[in-house]
Amino acid sequence: MIVFLLAAVPQAVRAQTTGEIRIEVKDPSGKPMRATGTLESVAGGPSRNFETDAQGRYALTNLPVGRYRLQAARSGFATHTEFIDVQSGDPISRTISMTLSTAAFKIDVIETTPLAGTGLTADQVPSPVQTASAADIENSGALDLSAVLNRRLSGVNINENQGNPFQPDVNYRGYTASPLLGTPEGVSVYMDGVRQNQPFGDTVAWDLIPRIAIQEATLIPGSNPVFGLNTLGGAVSLETKDGRTSPGTSIEVNGGSFGRRSVSLEYGGSRKAWSWYVAGNLFHEDGWRVASPSDVRQAFAKVGWTGGGTIVSLHGGYADNVLNGNGLQEQRFLAQSYSSVYTIPDISHNRSPYLTLTAKHGFRHGVAVSGNGYFRYLRADSTSADLNNNSFDQNVYTLSAADQAALKAAGYSGFPTGTLNASNTPFPYWRCIAQALQLADPSDQCDASQTSGHNKQHNYGLTQQMTWQASPRGQHNQFTAGFAADFSSLTFQQYTQFGYLNPDRTVTLVPAFADGSTSSGGVPVDTRVNLHGVPWTFGFYATDTVTFGKKWNVNLAGRYNRTSIDNSDRLPASVDGVRGSLNGQYVFERFNPSAGVTFSPVAALNLYASYSESSRAPTSIELGCADPNNPCNLPNALVSDPPLKQVVTRTVEAGLRGGQERNLRWSAGWYWAENHDDLLFVSSPQTGFGYFKNFGQTRRQGMEASLSRRWGKLSLGANYTFVDATYQSRETIDGSSNSSNDAGTPGFDGNIQIVPGDRIPLIPHHIGKAFADYQITSKLQVNVNFLAVSSSFARGNENNLSQPDGTFYLGPGRSPGYGVTGLSAHYQLHRRVQLSVEINNLFDHHYYTAAQLGSTPFTSGGTIAIRALPAVDGNYPIVHSTFYAPGAPIGAWGGVRFTF
Repeated sequence: MIVFLLAAVPQAVRAQTTGEIRIEVKDPSGKPMRATGTLESVAGGPSRNFETDAQGRYALTNLPVGRYRLQAARSGFATHTEFIDVQSGDPISRTISMTLSTAAFKIDVIETTPLAGTGLTADQVPSPVQTASAADIENSGALDLSAVLNRRLSGVNINENQGNPFQPDVNYRGYTASPLLGTPEGVSVYMDGVRQNQPFGDTVAWDLIPRIAIQEATLIPGSNPVFGLNTLGGAVSLETKDGRTSPGTSIEVNGGSFGRRSVSLEYGGSRKAWSWYVAGNLFHEDGWRVASPSDVRQAFAKVGWTGGGTIVSLHGGYADNVLNGNGLQEQRFLAQSYSSVYTIPDISHNRSPYLTLTAKHGFRHGVAVSGNGYFRYLRADSTSADLNNNSFDQNVYTLSAADQAALKAAGYSGFPTGTLNASNTPFPYWRCIAQALQLADPSDQCDASQTSGHNKQHNYGLTQQMTWQASPRGQHNQFTAGFAADFSSLTFQQYTQFGYLNPDRTVTLVPAFADGSTSSGGVPVDTRVNLHGVPWTFGFYATDTVTFGKKWNVNLAGRYNRTSIDNSDRLPASVDGVRGSLNGQYVFERFNPSAGVTFSPVAALNLYASYSESSRAPTSIELGCADPNNPCNLPNALVSDPPLKQVVTRTVEAGLRGGQERNLRWSAGWYWAENHDDLLFVSSPQTGFGYFKNFGQTRRQGMEASLSRRWGKLSLGANYTFVDATYQSRETIDGSSNSSNDAGTPGFDGNIQIVPGDRIPLIPHHIGKAFADYQITSKLQVNVNFLAVSSSFARGNENNLSQPDGTFYLGPGRSPGYGVTGLSAHYQLHRRVQLSVEINNLFDHHYYTAAQLGSTPFTSGGTIAIRALPAVDGNYPIVHSTFYAPGAPIGAWGGVRFTF
């Protein structure tokens, strides 16, 4: 393809015409101001750095004919970016009106491929793309990238299922990018063209992405096929800083509520052809919930060289983070103590060194080639304590004669020999210890367990891309084609040890494991996993944008993906064939197309419409749990299964946008996306456990609208998203904690029926965001933001019918809506010293970002009560409740930033 395109370029060399760009920079009031900037040919080549004079003026001369990207920047203002076409020797004049950095999140230039270098203006992109600059990210005060997306970008909300601010589920239009294994992922994330979705599970570890080093974050909506697998609902493309875009040194120190203290540093510069940039972040917080500290350590470095039309950079980083996320809490205990936790501990330890080499070279006649190669190592170790719901209807109190003999033989004394029950034994443990000593039945007699997991991934990849730009009379054409190859070698290990719960919600472990050495009802219990996988993914993509005159832009794109997964089980095979049987080879391939058009009848109005398709291949964790005859309870067990189909999403959207810079800006749009062969965790009729299955269709549809306006020193803005996420097929799934299940008797395990039109859990109908930014004085800026999210159904309430009865089922089965207000201010004490303060959840509202139905053995007083309800035909019903993910209460932090 490249040879063909190069051959199509005319060989005759025209006499070189040079042009000139004259710029004038003004502040929001219209006064001239100094600013620095860069000018770069989109076809490649060295960039030019410049600084305007006191009148805000500068002239860039001797410019060959072609298209250029101009950027102007100054501390405290949003970076201004625009494209300029030099077509003759006539000077081109541009007046640039800078905006305050706290008022932004505006769209200027869009990178339409994972690998940077193919930017288009917003009016050329047939979808409502949103961008956050480095200044926006810095002034947001957000801890990490996920919080930046949540604060102002339309259509984004988060679920804090893990209970840690660095481990949220980020949802966009009802699709998710989550760090949790087993979550149906639907948003892809790229950093400098390198895919951040991990091969094992497509998960995204937000804590491994260094927020401080992000130059720009772009949110691309829809099923854009160019961004490859897993781009079902959208893609996030990140570009990191370098020494030319971020020169100088800055040091920032912060501290405040919840024992938070942090220090960050960045240093960048350039000299002649070389540039360099380094950044680091140390963060510690005790956390606002019980036993929930976080330690984040991130480092990033980049070195670049520019010369002769070539740009080369090498960057790498390392993260070593220990995060405590104590998960959801039962609704009764949150009412008593908002900071309480259900069980302790829940620890994730993530480490990741990575290295990326990128290069770009510009040829004549608008041809540029670029590429990258990367290596990344990921290691995630986790420890999670949980209650064992297998014990909730068992006799865990009174010791049998065999139990007493085992305890006595092991040297225990003082154990009770009489009749025990919930009233005289609020936290039972003796029978658990005795069963562990006998290797008998601890899986039913121990009320708790602890699961440890180890995940190691070696990832390698290569991406190559060519862009050809031509500007024949009356139109502009930008064609890009490329390929990407990603290879991974991964190992996932997991094992479970039994134990018992203590009054402080910690778990004491006993010498018994779910490794086949213990049993339940005479059947060995073995939930170990030792899986080795080798995923390969190849993709070929192309995209072409043609501009007709100044009004019409037509975009066509497509990508072919081929994924192969080779799984091997490193556990010894069991007699029944359930364990040691994860061996399998799978191949998934598909071509996904897209088409779109934009039209600008007048300068202040732009209309767009598009159709796109994308797909997601099942991951090892889903392929390992897809057999109704051998179901599992993820992520505690995997078994070999029949193959699954790819998920395919088809998206249609249309809208209009407009406005003038510094005045009214607005947009409104509609979208419709349908998943075919979606993956769902369904119930097994044989056992009541579950397995992954291709599930007919699901649908996300809705509308988005945004509005902003600037009046001198005041900026106001708001956006609103309506999401209608529903199931479109019938299915039977596990509904053990749902009051409407088919058990026939309250408190017992049963299934529920999903019918078309039922709402998908954890996806709210309404998301609204508003902000006000005011420049009180030349040194003081104040910002207020407000986030409102409507209610959503809890996981486990997929049929939307669960209702509390006060005895067997507690809690409403849904997460209530909420609104949260934030306040921040920046004061420029000195030209090199800035003070900042931030208050989150200003009115100290107690709210919940997610909910789930589950069983519980607790009384309202916080003690254990196994078999608390009367038996029915010799079997004991279990109490079920609604569990919530609480949001952080009011918190205040202050900081000082030094720049040199």
